[in-house]
Amino acid sequence: MSSRTPVLVGVGQFTERIDGAGYRGMSSVELATAAASAALADTGLSAAVAGAVDTVLGLRQFEISGTGMAPLGCSTNYPRSVAQRVGASPARAVLEPIGGQGPQHALTEFAGLIAAGSADVVMLVGSENGSTLRHFATVADKPDHSETVDGQLEDRGYGYDGLFTAYTVAHGLVGAPAQYGLLENARRGRVGLGVADYRRAMAELFAPLSAVAAANPYSASPVARTVDEILTIDADNRMICDPYPRLLVARDQVNQGAAVVLMSVAAAHRLGVPQDKWVYLRGHADVVDQPLLDRADLSFNSASILAVDEALRVAGVGLDDIDTFDLYSCFPVPVFNFCDGTGLAGDDPRGLTLTGGLPYFGGPGNSYSLHAIAETVTRMRLSPGSFGLVAANGGIMSKYSVGVFSTEAAEWAPDRSAELCAEVAARPAVALAEHPTGAGTVETYTVRYDWPVRTGIIVGRLDDGSRFMATSDDPDLVGLLSDGEPLGARIAVQHNGNANRATLA
Repeated sequence: MSSRTPVLVGVGQFTERIDGAGYRGMSSVELATAAASAALADTGLSAAVAGAVDTVLGLRQFEISGTGMAPLGCSTNYPRSVAQRVGASPARAVLEPIGGQGPQHALTEFAGLIAAGSADVVMLVGSENGSTLRHFATVADKPDHSETVDGQLEDRGYGYDGLFTAYTVAHGLVGAPAQYGLLENARRGRVGLGVADYRRAMAELFAPLSAVAAANPYSASPVARTVDEILTIDADNRMICDPYPRLLVARDQVNQGAAVVLMSVAAAHRLGVPQDKWVYLRGHADVVDQPLLDRADLSFNSASILAVDEALRVAGVGLDDIDTFDLYSCFPVPVFNFCDGTGLAGDDPRGLTLTGGLPYFGGPGNSYSLHAIAETVTRMRLSPGSFGLVAANGGIMSKYSVGVFSTEAAEWAPDRSAELCAEVAARPAVALAEHPTGAGTVETYTVRYDWPVRTGIIVGRLDDGSRFMATSDDPDLVGLLSDGEPLGARIAVQHNGNANRATLA
């Protein structure tokens, strides 16, 4: 075994529930610090490992993902704020861009740097304080979470490139529920299910996830939900964007933190980290898809399956060899897509999550999959020689990162992600008609129930095959979108100022 082989040696998680005793509305730095302290303690050598950390990477939380988004203040150097609190003085601090793929992507990147000798002991931290921000929004006496921290910081930027354009924003495609609603309804059309049957299929897929969350001490909402509860629309389970009621949507108003410690075999020996703590990143891949409207097929994301296949290839195992899964579950469609592309059954007895899934365990912004990695490492230690797979999804199913973990030792192996990304980028793009006029058909759609006026968002095709977007508040068309079967329906579209408007043809 090469002394440069990277191994995971410590994991930690922390959750502050608003209904828990002693809730105080912690800051993102405090939440990450609690998780980082737990990860260092998990190594069995807290002080020694903290002192050896040469790199700390922070996953960007919501409040620092734009300007004016931190009403309670925030740290000027999130990674170093956490490092200082746990006794670490890293030479390098990194702040990752947005994206749910970020935890696995960063883990793969820095494992590779350890293998190349460019890093030795790395700590990854993430947190989200959405519960705190909501709790204090209407409270007069607010805490001040701002702090100024000196020292180097490699800020990699927000990372919004490719997720939004002026065109998509003008047509209401802002926020994940609307974006994923388009993909979900496109898939419904492909599998040939009606609205009611597909909603039941989504609930049947996700109800078992909630049972896992109910047993997880780190869950934000440890409640097992029945299929009928997830199906039933009421005041507690209101519609967000078609086809999603609240219980099928990632729970983002949480206070959660996670952290992992990664180091070389040489460092683990030098520091004396017990070998029964070691878990190897056996397989890995990161694939970026085309922008949403360029993709030929909105009902199936083949780019993410390329990442799954590549990670398994690097690990030298097949899907049948995997003992545990954690599939990113912000909405049903990424989970369905994994199953469609790999042949994994939605009711596979191995289960689809170790955490409990984003709507039930919690969806702490960009750091959810760091919790999935922590759970997987813990499970691998309990079952030496087994394999666990984490699939992390970012953007509009735009960026997909996969890791395969095991206590079974193997040398670090490179992946072919760069070649796969180039292959995907070279795919032909669908022609876009930005200012269409005339007749077309509904390719997919969603309905925004969260706007003052219920509004339909449509991706359509003109008769020449070009794609367009349009919105509609026309009662007849919105009625069809909300309560009927609009896929394939004929519509009339025209450009009106900054956007396109649609009515029934």
